[in-house]
Amino acid sequence: MKESLSPKAHEILAHARSLLEAGGYNGFSYADVSARVNISKASIHHHFPSKADLVRTVVELYRAEAREGLALLDRQLGDPLQELNAYVDYWSACIAGGTASFCICAMLAAEMPMIPLEVADEVRGHFEDLTSWLTATLEKGVARGQLRLQGTPADEAKAFMASVHGAMLAARGFGDAATFAALARLSIARVSAAA
Repeated sequence: MKESLSPKAHEILAHARSLLEAGGYNGFSYADVSARVNISKASIHHHFPSKADLVRTVVELYRAEAREGLALLDRQLGDPLQELNAYVDYWSACIAGGTASFCICAMLAAEMPMIPLEVADEVRGHFEDLTSWLTATLEKGVARGQLRLQGTPADEAKAFMASVHGAMLAARGFGDAATFAALARLSIARVSAAA
C-alpha cells in the first residue's frame, strides 16, 4: 500500500502522524494538515476522503513500520534482554531527540471510545502485534535464564508495554525525556534474572 501512495499523500500522512502524536485523533483537523502541507482541504480529501481514512492509513503504516523494526531486532540481536533494551533505547532516542515523543497507538488508545471503529481496529492490532513480540521475547529470555517472570509471559508482556507507555506519559507530564529512560529501565530490571 505504501508504494501506491503519491509523494503528496506521504507528506500528508507524515504531518497527520506528528499531529496525532501531539494531540490524538480529536486534536487536529484537515485545516491543520492543510496549513502544514500548504494544500487545500479539498486536495487532502482527494487523497483521503475522510479523517478516519487518513488516520487509519497512518496507523496501518505505523504498524508495518513497528513490525519491521521488531523483526529487525530479532534478526540483528537474537538476544531477548538486548532486544528489550534496544526497544527501550529506540524510544529513549526518539523522545530525547524530539523525533517522536509518544506512541501514536498509545495516544489513540486513550481515545478509543471516541474514534471510528476502523481506526480503533488498527490501534488494537498494534497492541496485539507488540504484545505478541514481547511475549515471544520474554519466553525466549526465560528459556535462556536471562529473564524471570512473576506472571504468564502474555500478562508480563502487557505489563511491560503498559509500563513503557506509562513512562512516555510521565516523561511528557514532567517535561523531561530522562524520566522515560529511567522508568523504562526499571521495567527491564523487574524482569531481569540478574536483578
